[in-house]
Amino acid sequence: MQTNAQPVVMIVDDEEMVITSISAYLRLETEYQIDGFTDPQEAARRLETNPVDVVVTDFLMPKMNGVQLLARSKQLQPEAARILLTGHADKQNAILAINEVGVYQYLEKPWDNAQLLLVIQSAIERTQLFRQLREKISELDAAHGNLKDIQTRLLRAFL
Repeated sequence: MQTNAQPVVMIVDDEEMVITSISAYLRLETEYQIDGFTDPQEAARRLETNPVDVVVTDFLMPKMNGVQLLARSKQLQPEAARILLTGHADKQNAILAINEVGVYQYLEKPWDNAQLLLVIQSAIERTQLFRQLREKISELDAAHGNLKDIQTRLLRAFL
């Protein structure tokens, strides 16, 4: 079960300094695995094969913007929380991100480290709860299926 594994935070920004800064802070304050990418397309490819708990991305980047990356993240890993971090405070982009890709949180640059940490921590908790819920639903589906099989056999045996 993923909840016992080390949480994975993906940080995507075309500025290496942003990735370095956030990564260094998170490594000091947490035990999270941090995966940083300056290329959003490379990050999207990683999402195809590697589970993450949270994706934190810049909005304006070359080749693929943050909303496009988060949309891809939502397709590939719908349970992973999506956080948009941008220096371009624009309510329309925030609304677009929230409505189109289910952004968990929208934060502006320059960010406050303590606030970012709290947002990431609560995002990880959310992701883990969604994964636990999915597992419980699967268990109930399996049990329900077994109960139906037993009911069918009993009905055949006694009717």
